[in-house]
Amino acid sequence: MAGSGNTGIIRWKKAFEFTCLGLKATYKHEEAFRQEVFVFFISIPLALWLGGSSIEIILMIGSIVLLLIVELINSAIEAVVDRFGGEIHELSGRAKDMGSAAVFITMLNAMMVWLVLIFN
Repeated sequence: MAGSGNTGIIRWKKAFEFTCLGLKATYKHEEAFRQEVFVFFISIPLALWLGGSSIEIILMIGSIVLLLIVELINSAIEAVVDRFGGEIHELSGRAKDMGSAAVFITMLNAMMVWLVLIFN
């Protein structure tokens, strides 16, 4: 399969445009992502205040960034599954459940990071 023909700076520019479209679509259509973005913006000043070192601040903010990344992937999985049919199918449900489980485990990870660093 042939590529887009875009190379160098043009490829980077196009990739950035697609990234912005993906972020905008996810923010528009996914309530969970909007809530997690809110948590992200709250976490920045909290991490700066509560983090004892640069590493702790990075871990605290990074755990929320990881949550946003996993939510984006989960939303992409859901969009693809929904695109290919409205009928109930075991594999479609399994894919959506697995994506949801990934988000949940990432939330647990973020909570654990924050709790350990705050109460350590």
